[in-house]
Amino acid sequence: MENKTTALLTEFVLTGLPYQLEWQIPLFLVFITVYLITMVGNLGLMVLIWSNPHLHIPMYLFLGSLAFVDTWLSSTVTPKILVNLLGKSKLISLSECMVQFFSFAISATVECFLLAAMAYDRYVAICKPLLYPVIMTNRRCIQLLVSSFVGGFINSSVHEGLLFRLTFCNSNIIHHFYCDIVPLLKISCTDTSIHYLMLFIVSGSIQLFTGVTVIVSYTFVLFAILKKRSVKSTRKAFSTCGSHLLSVCLYYGSLVFMYMHPASSQADDQDMMDSLFYTVIIPVLNPIIYSLRNKKVIDSLMKALRGNV
Repeated sequence: MENKTTALLTEFVLTGLPYQLEWQIPLFLVFITVYLITMVGNLGLMVLIWSNPHLHIPMYLFLGSLAFVDTWLSSTVTPKILVNLLGKSKLISLSECMVQFFSFAISATVECFLLAAMAYDRYVAICKPLLYPVIMTNRRCIQLLVSSFVGGFINSSVHEGLLFRLTFCNSNIIHHFYCDIVPLLKISCTDTSIHYLMLFIVSGSIQLFTGVTVIVSYTFVLFAILKKRSVKSTRKAFSTCGSHLLSVCLYYGSLVFMYMHPASSQADDQDMMDSLFYTVIIPVLNPIIYSLRNKKVIDSLMKALRGNV
């Protein structure tokens, strides 16, 4: 009985995605293909931006950082999904669970800040084009990038510290495919009211701040585009903003759907699908979205390919 209690306190079972047994191999092949495409797409985009001096400007520094964070986020979650799909045991130790959540929380938070910084960058570029070289210098860009990672680390440290105060004595079954804070709070036998409050205040404030920054920035951008009389300049503005807007809508849309529905068993499955979307699907879509809609990236890629050939 003592050994059983110890196991419950130090090990958890990740139930993973709901699927029929005959779908095990097809799902594994799908996830490993998506993961490989994510790695090739994002790492390739990072190498392309790093190796081309013409892309060493704020817009592409933000894009390279987003590719790095997407690689980080996908690598935090997807390998564990692959292991659980083929492995008989779905156990994860308490220390592994805490490390996975900490890594996930940092990358997810940094992505929110990066999307807000990229929206501000587009606002300055379109609404104040003459002042853009003065306002958005490489130094200002690096300051925003450092602030994004510091903000992600602080947010993750707050929740990680609160998680270490939890005790688990009733159940060690996590109804999710990775260690997230809400599923852990649900199975804890400690009073979690302060944890939910801090989650609402800290994470909610970050999402509100970054979301409002994106909305306000693109509201000004929209008005500036509508005032343009040149069809060419309007098309160029929509082209540079369209990819970022699509990425923002996908990321924040999944977050809104995740937190705006009532709690239920069906809602838990819906949470899993929403989490799957922004931890696995969005990282593979972002490099495709930005590459296909960005002429400079395509030109640099074609130049690099011709050079290698």
